[in-house]
Amino acid sequence: MPRSQLIEMTRSLIEYGRKDSMELADEVVRIPASSYTDPEIFEREKKQIFRRLPLMVAPSCELPNPGDYKAMDICGVPLLLTRQKDGTVAAMLNMCSHRGNPIASGTGNASRFTCGYHGWTFKNDGALIGVASPQDFGAIDKAAHCLTHFPVYEKAGLIWVTLDPNSKLDIADYLCGYDDLLEAFGFESWHLFSQRTLSGPNWKTAYDGYLDFYHLPVLHANTFGADFYNRANYFAFGPHQRLSTPSQFAIKVSGEDDMKIDLTEVADEDLSYEVLVQGVWTIFPHISIASFYGGGLRGAMISQLFPGDTVGESYTTQFYVMEHEPDDEEKIKAAHEQFDFLEIVVRDEDYKTGKRQHEALQSGLLKEVLFGRNERGGQVFHQWVEKLANASDAELVDIFAQESIPEAAE
Repeated sequence: MPRSQLIEMTRSLIEYGRKDSMELADEVVRIPASSYTDPEIFEREKKQIFRRLPLMVAPSCELPNPGDYKAMDICGVPLLLTRQKDGTVAAMLNMCSHRGNPIASGTGNASRFTCGYHGWTFKNDGALIGVASPQDFGAIDKAAHCLTHFPVYEKAGLIWVTLDPNSKLDIADYLCGYDDLLEAFGFESWHLFSQRTLSGPNWKTAYDGYLDFYHLPVLHANTFGADFYNRANYFAFGPHQRLSTPSQFAIKVSGEDDMKIDLTEVADEDLSYEVLVQGVWTIFPHISIASFYGGGLRGAMISQLFPGDTVGESYTTQFYVMEHEPDDEEKIKAAHEQFDFLEIVVRDEDYKTGKRQHEALQSGLLKEVLFGRNERGGQVFHQWVEKLANASDAELVDIFAQESIPEAAE
């Protein structure tokens, strides 16, 4: 089923490209400029979206081995991820059940964690196994004082966590079948080549850029080129979207040469997965996945965006994952050059512009921003932000219980 859906989407893109057209939204949409600058709206979004919805917290290849762990803070919630002996992932509140001190930091490999405050010790599955000076502390039921677990879900080489231990929202329901399509990348067996974290503007300002091809030949004229495409068709799966350029052609990377392929001449069964997953795949509310090639090796940049401490701040961790680990100096150098190029594009063009945009919007003199008929991705994103930020917990469950996978756009 996923491959047939991907083929259907690809054939739709080919047909639009053959006609030199694109799918357009019904109308121009206006969004209040205050939605980017109002601190109260910002705090509500952190609470209602980032602390309530499933978040993609790590690619599986970041925790490849039993005992691997990762500690991170998301909107004020300390999270600890660990890979268990059986290969599953545990997601826990990174707070000692004694006084709340975080028991881990950074990344590494460990079978147990000892709190640096009083020495309480936990297994990497969260079980409390040691209370310091138990004869002095007093009787305590260790089983009742394990680390708090969060809902966790791993599929398609990606790990999702909901930062509400009592959440009733099923993560698979939330993904609306999108995770089945993401399996086409094959991330389960990919290699984490490199990663870094960049500072950015308001989280929605930053995310708008991932949903917008319209700006590519203008803002990125010096990097991608002024003749770069600026059209994108959108395929929605609940709040999650795939953006891809309507074109009858694809570029095949082979060594140092690129070859243009007319997809109208390629049979369905011969369409490669590289062609079928082209474009940008976004996972609401904060993930973008785009394919690239470094030294002729297939890779992808997974951008993980989170709100910062204030309304005008965000931070993005960029994971550069590769289908095969580079095995010689030339390939390693080329992969680094590709990743460094992408840093320049995002940091010095997208996010620099977003920060200037945010500063200007804070003047309060522009009351609305516009999303054109050719910017349907941004329209849909802001509609979902508004809808989910204002939904009750019960409504949230009902919204995604009713979501189904739509047919590919015609």
